[in-house]
Amino acid sequence: MKTHKLLYNQIFSINNLIAAYQNARKDKTRKDYVVEFERNFDKNIRQLRNELKDENYYPRPLKTFILRDPKTRKINKSDFRDRVIHHALVNIIEPIFDKTFIHDSCANRKGRGNLFVIKRFDKFKRKVSGNGLITRNGFNNNNFVRGYCLKADIKHYFQEVDHNILINILKRKIKDNKVIWLINKILKNISVEGGETEKGMPLGNLTSQFFANVYLNELDYFVKHNLKAKYYLRYVDDFVILHQSKEQLEIWKDKINYFLNNNLRLELHQEKSKIISLSRGIDFVGFRNFYYFRLLRKRNIKNMKSKINLYKENKISKVKLFEIYQGWRAYAKWADTLKVREYIL
Repeated sequence: MKTHKLLYNQIFSINNLIAAYQNARKDKTRKDYVVEFERNFDKNIRQLRNELKDENYYPRPLKTFILRDPKTRKINKSDFRDRVIHHALVNIIEPIFDKTFIHDSCANRKGRGNLFVIKRFDKFKRKVSGNGLITRNGFNNNNFVRGYCLKADIKHYFQEVDHNILINILKRKIKDNKVIWLINKILKNISVEGGETEKGMPLGNLTSQFFANVYLNELDYFVKHNLKAKYYLRYVDDFVILHQSKEQLEIWKDKINYFLNNNLRLELHQEKSKIISLSRGIDFVGFRNFYYFRLLRKRNIKNMKSKINLYKENKISKVKLFEIYQGWRAYAKWADTLKVREYIL
């Protein structure tokens, strides 16, 4: 197995730190903290370099806020200088791990966004259903699609990631102890009651998104190589497996939960992890996916309406509303939403 020993110097190189800064400031050029960083740009970049080089880098405390968009989530925001470090780290180590990820590990990867997931799901459902429908006479004359889907969710995923397990996974490829030291610094910078913790990653960090894929790559390999499931898709901590046999999916669900418990100290969310007939439509990556059509989640439409109400109440500007609408429309167009989009417009 190829390992990587001399990575740390690449992380704190000036060229990499400048590239990391450019990534961190993307779409945020007018933010006060970006403007402030740029006022003394050379000094700030060199200070970050020296802190990393001398191994006396300490992340600043996270800023925590609650986001209700659409569900309530606790977001931990790193200081901008720390976000530059996160990008600098990921710039160097992501290419090493990305090539080990399975084809259908999605989210936070180039070319593996929602549209990729939707197309793969469509392909999988056609394969499992035999490219057709069964007509069930006498059953309300409805068409019934062959096959089932295990739609699963990992309970409290980001809060439960075990630092020691993650570090051991990373060490298989990274033999540079200084890189591991930096990763530990980032992992330990999390707001918890009672001080330091051995588990959990803050939502909102680039590093958390990357480490999420590294951690669950273990699950991907188990499902693909041990269970030999052909039609498996994972998007962060949500995943689906499609199969013609409901009984087979029941067996796999139990084996997956056992693997998560024993190898990653995680567990499936029992209420959200269910085996569903493809006829009913599968709720995945923001859409209700049926055989011949796709619907937008109701809460997604409701969320867009709430933004319009904020504008009416003078809480956001027309420019901001239009920016939100453009993003929403681009997303909504992937579903059968012509009337909905006309209504929102």
